Amino acid sequence: MMRPGALGLFVFGMCTLAGWGIPLKKMVSVNFPGDVLKNMTDLELAEGYLKKFGYLNVQERSGFQSIRSNAMALKRMQRQMGLEETGKLDLATVKTMKAPRCGVPDVRNYETFEGNLKWDHHDVTYRVLNYSPDLEASQIDDAFARAFKVWSDVTPLTFKRLYEGTADIMISFGRDEHGDGYPFDGKDGLLAHAFPPGDGIQGDAHFDDDENWTLGKGRVVKTLFGNADGAKCHFPFLFQGTQYSHCTTAGRTDDLPWCATTADYSRDQKYGFCPSELLYTFDGNSNGQPCVFPFVFDGVTYNGCTTEGRSDGYRWCSTTDDYDQDKKYGFCPNRDTAVIGGNSEGEPCQFPFEFLGKQFDSCTAEGRDDGKLWCATTGSYDADKKWGFCSDSGYSLFLVAAHEFGHALGLDHSYVKDALMFPMYSYIENFSLNKDDVEGIQFLYGSKTSPDPTAPGPTPTAPGPTPTTEETDEPDTPTTKPTITTTRPVDPSQDACKIEKFDTITEVDGQLHFFKDGQYWRLSGQTNNGMEGPFSMSERWPALPAVINTAFQDLVTKKMYFFSGTRFWVYTGQSVLGPRSIEKLGLPASVEKVEGSLQRGKGKVLLFSAESFWRMEVKDQKMDTGYPRFTDVIFGGVPNAPHDVFSFRGHMYFCQDRFYWRMTSKRQVDRVGYVKYDILKCSDS
Repeated sequence: MMRPGALGLFVFGMCTLAGWGIPLKKMVSVNFPGDVLKNMTDLELAEGYLKKFGYLNVQERSGFQSIRSNAMALKRMQRQMGLEETGKLDLATVKTMKAPRCGVPDVRNYETFEGNLKWDHHDVTYRVLNYSPDLEASQIDDAFARAFKVWSDVTPLTFKRLYEGTADIMISFGRDEHGDGYPFDGKDGLLAHAFPPGDGIQGDAHFDDDENWTLGKGRVVKTLFGNADGAKCHFPFLFQGTQYSHCTTAGRTDDLPWCATTADYSRDQKYGFCPSELLYTFDGNSNGQPCVFPFVFDGVTYNGCTTEGRSDGYRWCSTTDDYDQDKKYGFCPNRDTAVIGGNSEGEPCQFPFEFLGKQFDSCTAEGRDDGKLWCATTGSYDADKKWGFCSDSGYSLFLVAAHEFGHALGLDHSYVKDALMFPMYSYIENFSLNKDDVEGIQFLYGSKTSPDPTAPGPTPTAPGPTPTTEETDEPDTPTTKPTITTTRPVDPSQDACKIEKFDTITEVDGQLHFFKDGQYWRLSGQTNNGMEGPFSMSERWPALPAVINTAFQDLVTKKMYFFSGTRFWVYTGQSVLGPRSIEKLGLPASVEKVEGSLQRGKGKVLLFSAESFWRMEVKDQKMDTGYPRFTDVIFGGVPNAPHDVFSFRGHMYFCQDRFYWRMTSKRQVDRVGYVKYDILKCSDS
């Protein structure tokens, strides 16, 4: 399979160290051809980073400009990464910006990443389109299968692999500009990205093949043939009195690289062959047949793998002696000593090699200012200028894939550093999903075995309000006793259409309720009566103050939660618990009032205040970890500090002054309008 992409070219600068007029030590710095160096200032790095990951977007969204200052964008980025929110480009922030991470924006552009937040079916399919030369195909298949199992273990989802046709999740490796408009950036930096569920490219996952893909702890070399039944190489190993830390051709006349699978070959006689183009190729059209050397391509004879004829840097060979005649080829696997990047990607280090007149028997940092180890891929760098970086511990394909598949299933980045969905890469040997990951995926698809919760049955209580003090923590008793309110003719002076801005709007028993100064109206969707009211709040909820900042009805228990200033009340029928301080819920003392609420499935609610929101476990009345988060970071395109937030008939509404922004379940703003005309259906007549 031909793979699009091209390698970038940057220049590695020269510098010297000097003391006070007298050189203390002169460091030789060399311009390595093909070196990938992001030669930019910290300010240039920060601006590009904030734009790339959505913190500093200047674009029209839903007809409104979303423009943020650099300081505010930095604070949002620092909060996402768990850094001190200074709004300044400090050392910790710059270091984080340079660290390896997922390529999916932290603040999504929902005009670009368009798609459902979840699949509408549980039997999700996937297909692996190609492989990386860093690992054997069987190791890559296993890493992907284990990554999908991470999510199927905690949800009803199943994952089936397809070998042809179009799957829900199409998986591929690529380099640089690889066909989706979101180019990779060479070794390190962006590791992979994925798109949320949907048609076409939506749901697909792409991995940067300029990375060194491993199982997380360095290159693992699984042997073939030999007498070790496919065991892994043991490095270092002893052979004829010499210690080897990589595969070798010593003792053989066929140039096949091999290794011992125990510490001492002389003692145990256990060995296997290492990945080599002399044993097999992958992808291509030759069903894994080995390279044939020499071979003819375009009239030229080649004695080894080549990148000629390709623009993506992948090494290939003919599997017959004449490609021009037979058109049979395959891609060459990387040997354990294969270099990464440079201008010889995939070629093995050549030891010893000559550099600046000196001989090197191992990888070196000579000639570099960044301390990175490299080697020549011919016997003389001075003569041939062929080189690459030496293999490091690499990136765990399993962990990165599990993260990207989370995106492909509909998850965003997490604020919790220990969560799989945190945007930055870190290797975890004994991996398990964080609670935040589990709650996120189960919100979309439910748990693996548990049925949906049902509301508790009614327990009659004596009529009449039973207010409690703030210090009382005893749970209230659920009740289904109906509350009767008397409908009065609407006084024109108290007409809801005359009110410019309500204290809060919320859905109660399927009807929208509009609260203002001790009164409320309700908009019936079941009758043709339209707006009903006003009604007195004190008749139905006598313990409440006149001004309510937000309210919501728990979907499971049908309890009503009311917030006013720094206090809240919980009503179950006519029983009331409160007032209590909102600090008892885990909100910080700096929160002066809660101005919006959104139900998140059964058992979770988002509480909004100023520019931020928190997520609360309703049953325990406790805030989840990883919060607060910025409202416009997660809900792109809505006002930065809405004065009211509520949900109704599958949509989310964010209000500011007389206006509302309506958002779909895909978190796309699909309408902006007036509360008065669009929701209340008022007219000016």
